[in-house]
Amino acid sequence: MTELIKKSFLVRAFKIIRLSLNGEQKDYTQGSISKAVFLLAIPMILELSLESVFAIVDMFFVSKLGQNAIATVGLTESVITIVYSIAIGLSTAATAIVARRIGEKNPEAAAHAGAQAIIIALLITVILSIVGAIFASDILRLMGASNEVVEEGTVFTRIMFAGSAGVIFLFLINGIFRGAGDAAMAMKSLWLASVINIILCPILIHYLGLKGAAIATVIGRFSGVVYQCYHLFKGSGILKFYKRHFTLDSPIIKSIVNIGWPATFQFIIASGSWIILARLVAETGGTTASAGYQIAIRNVVFFILPAWGLSNAAATLVGQNLGAKQVDRAVKSVMLTAKYNAVFMSFVMVLFIFCSGPIIRFYTSDEAVIAYGVQALQIIGSAYIFYGISMVMTQALNGAGDTKTPTLINFVCFWLFQIPLAYFLAKTLDLKTTGAFMAVPIAETLIALVAWYYFRKGKWKLIQV
Repeated sequence: MTELIKKSFLVRAFKIIRLSLNGEQKDYTQGSISKAVFLLAIPMILELSLESVFAIVDMFFVSKLGQNAIATVGLTESVITIVYSIAIGLSTAATAIVARRIGEKNPEAAAHAGAQAIIIALLITVILSIVGAIFASDILRLMGASNEVVEEGTVFTRIMFAGSAGVIFLFLINGIFRGAGDAAMAMKSLWLASVINIILCPILIHYLGLKGAAIATVIGRFSGVVYQCYHLFKGSGILKFYKRHFTLDSPIIKSIVNIGWPATFQFIIASGSWIILARLVAETGGTTASAGYQIAIRNVVFFILPAWGLSNAAATLVGQNLGAKQVDRAVKSVMLTAKYNAVFMSFVMVLFIFCSGPIIRFYTSDEAVIAYGVQALQIIGSAYIFYGISMVMTQALNGAGDTKTPTLINFVCFWLFQIPLAYFLAKTLDLKTTGAFMAVPIAETLIALVAWYYFRKGKWKLIQV
């Protein structure tokens, strides 16, 4: 009997995995909620897991170039998270509007909205690429980099900013796919980008040094974008773009901007706090502490990104079910997703607390760097269960088009609470890097509690997009 139960479970699990990877189901306004969560979440988790695998692999090869190279990559990516923030902001707006139109059974309107988002992204990327490439060295100095790091890393930073269009379009178009319920296509495009990154990274680093890592990343990103565009214009999915969809539509552009700018600032606020924290660590612990911290953060990202996969599933489910006028189903979807995410992140929390040493030693043998990395990983990882809950709650609000509430939460909890707390602990109490690290789990726990409150309050149910 037990064997039959196990066999039945495995058959069902395999079927769900197959369906999720094939992208056969796009309408999540009916059927099992638990099944819908996994059909969306599995490709999203796999999508972001490979992205995080690349981050780990990239840091592994970069770490062989020395502390200056590690610091360069870390400081550059701390700033380039602003680009990611814009990409995520646009992606959030696209997911919310496309999901709402799909829930209303109007794929033509969904495609038109997605095309308008692409137009906005094109204008933004031109500005970002030019400004970032011109002021690359100034950006590194602003982050507190030493003269050696600036001299060695300017080319890397310039290439990364010049190729920022790849990041923005990759995230944006994947947001369009996710809004349409086609998480599998979003997964495949990011997988392609990451695989090319992983293949090219060690080769180009060997021949070109640090700038080779930047070139590999840019090539990988744009490869994924080309794949996305092919399926948007030539594919047979629920969404298919035509020339007519790119006719400027002021009301839709305004709607995307109204949703997108708070979402962008939402993540800029969050990433900005990480930038300030990185600078505080560099100030109180020097290049060695900065290197250890950056290695730890790569591992934090490695496990946060899969959790974001589950959170993104909640955003799609909320958007589609609101479009279908099924508010109760939207609420149930979010609560179930939060439960799954909390369970997953609790396991990660235990891993970081008890196994941080071997994790950090994988990247470096420098004992001083290891000590800082272990400390950062243990302290920051101590509240992972709250990260999981806060991500689902905020993404649920974003999926409903209520991007202003999470933005306000981030501003208060990060800028008015976390940053002052970090400086107080690090400098006033002289806890140095320990104090800077401690501020992170405290602030994230507060975010989880506040986001939960606003979700339960329910004003997001009335948002029209």
